[in-house]
Amino acid sequence: MSEEHRDEKPEDKREELKLPVDREPVLRVIPMPRDINVAGDVFGGWIMAQVDLAGSVPAAEHAQGRIVTVAVNSFLFKQPVAMGDLCSFYARVDKVGRTSMRVFVEVYAQRRLRPKEVVKVTEAYITYVAVDEHRQPRPVPPLA
Repeated sequence: MSEEHRDEKPEDKREELKLPVDREPVLRVIPMPRDINVAGDVFGGWIMAQVDLAGSVPAAEHAQGRIVTVAVNSFLFKQPVAMGDLCSFYARVDKVGRTSMRVFVEVYAQRRLRPKEVVKVTEAYITYVAVDEHRQPRPVPPLA
């Protein structure tokens, strides 16, 4: 190993991440003490619930009405979230079927003790189905 690389720490190689500037978050939330597990991190279930809420925003807009969650296709926890971190949820419909929509959700945290530090903490794909007043599937428009 060369002398110049020996003193580098893994975090030195980490690219500085910023919040996306080309889109607006659909949800911004700060986890509180009730959202923390015994290890001191935010419950994964709390994050999952917020991701479902965030994903429902573009799904309901695209469907122009009521939707229901039918599947969590994938869910990846990339970094822990701490109490007091400002979590920003970005979501977009990325695939549309006859009655269903798949939504991609990304979650970034601005660390409470280091607000300029931004980390991507979660990403997920969730499928929603548009339903009518009788809770029956109904068609959705194609992606533009």
